[in-house]
Amino acid sequence: MLSRVAESIYWMARYIERAENVARIMDANYHMILDLPTGIGEQWEPLVVTTGDEELFKEFYSEFNEENVVQFLTFDSRNPNSILSCLQMARENARSVREWISSEMWQQVNTFYLLVKEASRNSGGIELPHEFFVEVMMASHLFTGLSQNTMTHGEGWQFARLGRMLERADKTARIIDVKYFILLPSIDYVGTPFDHILWGSILRSASAFEMYRKDYGQIVPDQIIEFMVLDAEFPRAIHHCLIMAELSLRNISGTMRGRFTNSAEKSLGRLLSDLDYTTIEDIKSLGLHQFIDDLQTRLNKVSQVVFETFFSISAATTAVQDQKQS
Repeated sequence: MLSRVAESIYWMARYIERAENVARIMDANYHMILDLPTGIGEQWEPLVVTTGDEELFKEFYSEFNEENVVQFLTFDSRNPNSILSCLQMARENARSVREWISSEMWQQVNTFYLLVKEASRNSGGIELPHEFFVEVMMASHLFTGLSQNTMTHGEGWQFARLGRMLERADKTARIIDVKYFILLPSIDYVGTPFDHILWGSILRSASAFEMYRKDYGQIVPDQIIEFMVLDAEFPRAIHHCLIMAELSLRNISGTMRGRFTNSAEKSLGRLLSDLDYTTIEDIKSLGLHQFIDDLQTRLNKVSQVVFETFFSISAATTAVQDQKQS
């Protein structure tokens, strides 16, 4: 497979996953606002902080209010991480590899993009935010299901899953780290009903609330961290995402676990091995913020090494040389 094709498929999946994650945190925030105690103001700035775009936001908007944040994260084409921008990029990547993906996938990317594009033309804002963001999430799930069931599970599909899992792990880490520390207005709220509402919002941001309650029952912060970071079976837990990402990476190269033939396998394999033997006590002793910050740095490193190994010009040149030698 050409590196250009692999990169387009990889980013197509990442952008669609990113759009879904933005919709999820927006919808969870609307739910949280309904449960906020009297006297606690609405929280909109943390949503922008979660995506890492607060500096860009300040260039175009003067206040972190509902109207500005919803516009910036959903429809603003100047924001490369807005839902509309992500879908536009996903659509362009899909267009360039139409012969590699199924017609059903291509049709769904178009339908998904046009859904959000049409909503962006409503100058009065989103009339029913919950229904709109749920529709965005369902459209993303439909695309993932179509890719699972209508695309050959060869190299292209593996690159798509690799991109989707790395993006999902990164967003789950951001949700845990940024949202909690920015949202909590005072240490006095720790252990109060507001604190429980906040943790519930974090779970909903990752669609993890129901599965967590079935496994653990009551809202307990340590157990929530354990579930969202270390659980190997929940699809949006960081540990599970890295397991699936490494599986795709090794399926691409044909390397057994415990060995590596390139820097991407080495970087991701080392990160996954560390997480395999991490406990909630290890995270607490280091500090949640420090642990997540280090994890995000290593995830960024993995993404960079994946690019250098498979998508860069040097990687393409090496692949051509290998073919000539063969």
